[in-house]
Amino acid sequence: MKTIDALLSEGVAGKRVFVRADLNVPLDGTAITDDGRIRAVLPTVKALADAGARVVVASHLGRPKGAPDPAFSLAPAAARLGELLGADVAFATDTVGDSATATVAGLADGQVAVLENLRFNAGETAKDDAERGAFADRLAALADLYVGDGFGAVHRKHASVYDLPARLPHAAGFLIATEVGVLKKLTADVKRPYVVALGGAKVSDKLAVIDELLGKADRILIGGGMAYTFLKAKGYEIGTSLLQEDQLPAVTEYLERAEKNGVELVLPVDTLVAEGFPDLKTKAPAHPATVAADAIPADRQGLDIGPETRTLYASKLADAATVFWNGPMGVFEHPDYAEGTKAVAQALLDSPGYTVVGGGDSAAAVRILGFDEKAFGHISTGGGASLEYLEGKTLPGLAALED
Repeated sequence: MKTIDALLSEGVAGKRVFVRADLNVPLDGTAITDDGRIRAVLPTVKALADAGARVVVASHLGRPKGAPDPAFSLAPAAARLGELLGADVAFATDTVGDSATATVAGLADGQVAVLENLRFNAGETAKDDAERGAFADRLAALADLYVGDGFGAVHRKHASVYDLPARLPHAAGFLIATEVGVLKKLTADVKRPYVVALGGAKVSDKLAVIDELLGKADRILIGGGMAYTFLKAKGYEIGTSLLQEDQLPAVTEYLERAEKNGVELVLPVDTLVAEGFPDLKTKAPAHPATVAADAIPADRQGLDIGPETRTLYASKLADAATVFWNGPMGVFEHPDYAEGTKAVAQALLDSPGYTVVGGGDSAAAVRILGFDEKAFGHISTGGGASLEYLEGKTLPGLAALED
């Protein structure tokens, strides 16, 4: 895989370089609540601009239905990128139309432009190869070179991720090169003990990676809403807690295989429960109670791991040489249910090993809960992409960047 270092050494001055970034930032109206993904692509954009390239940045944001939708405009992300660069960033109000053509044509050497949301065009996410390819052709007309740096999208077979690199000389940006290097540390010659902490709402989102890790990890710690399907599989009463009943056979098989393989699959021993889901907007006090994991009342919902589980999980992470964490331990957005996620994050910081936070809600939790990002070994920008890589899948966006 050719990297941006090689591209820069060949010279990019005066060339139009299309950078497929991941600017899919969370918005509150037009206010960005977490600019981590913008900051992650900054080194690539700055290096190209400093080398005299005419940089064309493109990304998706949210899930618009293949047509313009002001709620998903990249205008706020373009403005924030300009602030971080300390330079004006031009913004095209479309992706391959008149505005994009004029905006790119107006760039001088070292200037940067951002195109409007790629997903405002149905061709970006089309299942039909010809439709996707036609959109990629129009994108290719805007550039001379392609740099892939949107790691959060490399598991998608989308026009700007998969088809466009085939139409232009291409290279991987700094972010993708870093992400791939980190993930290789989790899949090849892993330093042990190798401990994985998995949380989040749905066990179905993690089944494939658990299946793969049961042959690779030494310990797997389970939290979040997905834990209650595991507890149900053990025959426990889980009240009104989140349950994916159709996943019980798979979870039961994983519990049995973990024991057979000598993998510690660790479940909560206590949990915080309440009558219902907390109000995340007002953050009104929820007054949760702590109960044993095998004694959840029938009319209560589990919403975070309890204090004994926090201590247990910290002990299981204390001697880890390699740690991968993906998914919060509870409803961390509410202060009454944030302690489990805080405890796991702190345990990673206290661990002597190499720690990787696997993107998505885990990365957001690290920032929202006030932890120093630089204290972790690596914080990924792509939760889904990280998981699929660990599952052993071929990621379209990475395959497209191979020579």
